[in-house]
Amino acid sequence: MTAQIGGPDTVLPEARVRAFVAEQLADEDLDGRSVCLVVPDATRSCPLPLLLAAVHEALYGRVSRLTVLVALGTHAPMGEAELAAHVPPLPGMTVLNHEWWEPSTFASVGTIGAERVAELSGGLLRQEVDVRLNRAVVDHDVALVVGPVFPHEVVGFSGGDKYFFPGVAGADIIDLSHWLGALITSAEIIGTRGITPVRALIHEAAALIPSRRRALCVVVESGTGALHSMAYGTPEAAWSAAADVSAQVHVRYLDAPVRRVVSVIPEKYEDIWTAAKGFYKLEPVVADGGEVVLYAPHVRTISAMHPEIEEIGYHCRDYFTKQWDRFKHLHWGVLAHSTHLRGAGTYDEEHGERCRLTVTLATGIPEDVVRGANLGHLDPSAVDFAALAADPDTLVVPQAGEVLHRLRR
Repeated sequence: MTAQIGGPDTVLPEARVRAFVAEQLADEDLDGRSVCLVVPDATRSCPLPLLLAAVHEALYGRVSRLTVLVALGTHAPMGEAELAAHVPPLPGMTVLNHEWWEPSTFASVGTIGAERVAELSGGLLRQEVDVRLNRAVVDHDVALVVGPVFPHEVVGFSGGDKYFFPGVAGADIIDLSHWLGALITSAEIIGTRGITPVRALIHEAAALIPSRRRALCVVVESGTGALHSMAYGTPEAAWSAAADVSAQVHVRYLDAPVRRVVSVIPEKYEDIWTAAKGFYKLEPVVADGGEVVLYAPHVRTISAMHPEIEEIGYHCRDYFTKQWDRFKHLHWGVLAHSTHLRGAGTYDEEHGERCRLTVTLATGIPEDVVRGANLGHLDPSAVDFAALAADPDTLVVPQAGEVLHRLRR
């Protein structure tokens, strides 16, 4: 069963948020049990202090142990001050970064066989995968996901079991799931409702987790702490209910494509690895031969945690699949990120790579690094927002990265 309040036209008051959390957790058999709260990092809009305070109020004194695990995926760890602001210290609650770079972090919960992977992926992939995730999840009786749902470039809509895989997962399942999304392509899968092949793979992996799984999935007004809705239940059911609302509030429709988009990247995205969301959410509305400009003067690196992307560069999917022997030994998650930011295109030996769009960075990253990664460069000081706003062929998108833009069909 799933409990849900709010909707696409609602803003929930704080008192109602706290009451809903208290009502749902009061009905759970949690007395004397250990609970691991799996939450997003700071790259997601979410009133996390409010939600965690409500959960803490409902559980403190009832449970034997309460741990907050920040689902970094493979993002940079949050510093001590940043973490304290993100997850305010509360009595009896331990807060952990997901240390994905540390092998001892992980426990294996089983494997998904090659034939099952082939079935789930529609034949796109066929190989066994070891399902590993942060041992803090399996070391607690209950794993409770607390976080938002948005359109997502790899899985369709984020949230639910995605906080486990890739949120606190090992490299094998991250690489496999992300490369599956890349093979389908971001433009095809982003904002797709229902069980996409990647979502099916994630659900299969999550079913191996021995802890009892629950989720508090919220739909947030992008860029603010306002909540449209909340759903509580199993991760699968709560996610589905929240995704139905997200599909109504986080998708903007255009009647015709534009030649240029300028994505103004919020400061919560500190590198291109995360700021690339400003491309994913806008790619579908740009005309063939058009351009997406990522305007982010505060961004000074492509990826501190994945420097190999500077050597690989950004390329369309076919650039890799048609030269697979050259690239298959690399982390497939990095290859997937490369294709997601470069978008649709073709590759063959005679004509080389031909991409549908131009991707230009107006950032603090040196020009030689940008061009070396196969992207266009623009001095951010040369960006004239007044002129761009007056250009009918240009769409300027503030606070880019969470709201998906699509063409009406």
